[in-house]
Amino acid sequence: MGMETLKIDDFQLHASTIKRYGLGAHRGRLNIQAGLYEDDLYDGGWCAGREDPLQWLEVDARRLTKFTGVVSQGRSSLWSSDWVTSYKVMVSNDSHTWVTLRNGSHDLVAVETRALVAWMEKLPFVLGGNLQGGELVVTFPYDRTRTPGRAAREPSPTPDDHVYRWLAFSYASTHRLMADASRRVCHTEDFAKEDGTINGASWHTAAGSMNDFSYLHTNCLELSMYVGCDKFPHESELPEEWENNREALLVFMEQVHRGIKGVVKDLRGQGIANAVISVEGIGHDIRTATDGDYWRLLNPGEYQVTARADGYSLTRKMCEVGYEMGATRCDFTLGRTNLSRIKEIMEKFNKQPIRLPVRPLRARRGRQRRLGFVKFGCDALLVVTVPSTTPADRSCASCQYTPTFTSPFLLCEMLSLVADVTSLQSPWFTGNSDIVI
Repeated sequence: MGMETLKIDDFQLHASTIKRYGLGAHRGRLNIQAGLYEDDLYDGGWCAGREDPLQWLEVDARRLTKFTGVVSQGRSSLWSSDWVTSYKVMVSNDSHTWVTLRNGSHDLVAVETRALVAWMEKLPFVLGGNLQGGELVVTFPYDRTRTPGRAAREPSPTPDDHVYRWLAFSYASTHRLMADASRRVCHTEDFAKEDGTINGASWHTAAGSMNDFSYLHTNCLELSMYVGCDKFPHESELPEEWENNREALLVFMEQVHRGIKGVVKDLRGQGIANAVISVEGIGHDIRTATDGDYWRLLNPGEYQVTARADGYSLTRKMCEVGYEMGATRCDFTLGRTNLSRIKEIMEKFNKQPIRLPVRPLRARRGRQRRLGFVKFGCDALLVVTVPSTTPADRSCASCQYTPTFTSPFLLCEMLSLVADVTSLQSPWFTGNSDIVI
């Protein structure tokens, strides 16, 4: 449309109120660069003069225009953070009658945002970086502070803070200017003193950043690279900017091969999707992809790693990450749990009683016992030992018995290797019985 490229003139932008001229409607554009000082004539966004739900920003298209989306960015400022968390979009052809536009359940969510989220959920990305301008620094999550208040600035590390710091340093240290202590400062802060890296919330808090989303909702570790002091460099400067960042980009991409990788399989060799990979001492888990494969970025060291999945017993092993480039292979094989086998058997027989004949036994002296062999599929062989308590039982040593298991609880207990089940309800015996598997 021209908001960012300035095809839309300043006189086509209007607002209900403004905080001051430097934050007027004409500053309500994408990627508008902030001023150096808080009271600069021009600052990085439009800011209303009052905080209430009646404030508005208006764009006069001056001709028939097709609007395909609305993107909000918040105020770019080194001193404060201003953004709106919700808004509504209205359209008018005469500036008097306004109609509110809606977009189903995803109202006011940019199309490209939904597309990017769906893309990240579909593909198991491991490492990511978004390139920005206006500074020379690499930031890493979390980007939002835990302390309430928009102006708060404090460290907000993730459980993978040591990995993030290495990833940030790998880029900053190979950038031509970022970690150079003799370079000029872009604005007010000298990030070269911190090796060109900083925790995002320590710089300025930002809610809902892509870096935080990636860490909390996907397997991907993502960072922000501010690759130059000038947010909008001239095209003649682009070759030099490329040389400043070329080696850093290559080294950063190589870090995807650091850590552990492997496949989580069942006893038949089939990959288990959505299995959870946990590293002892790091409170952040990842999940396997469709074929059971996974990748976990880690710094050199020894790690106790656990793999688990629904319906399977968990498995642990020690995995060692070396200093040389190349992820360590760490595969897992998981066996089915008793409970999952029980559910499978019950589904196979549609949760119906299983009726099988019992092998006849010869008479014994004294107290007689009969053994019933019951086989469920190919999973277990159950030997049910039933004491005889009635005269009729004693006189019928060669009788054929057909046990009927009418209780799913009994079946579950038998397959779970639980002995000494009492009070079995069956039409063919009374009293206590022992179950041996």
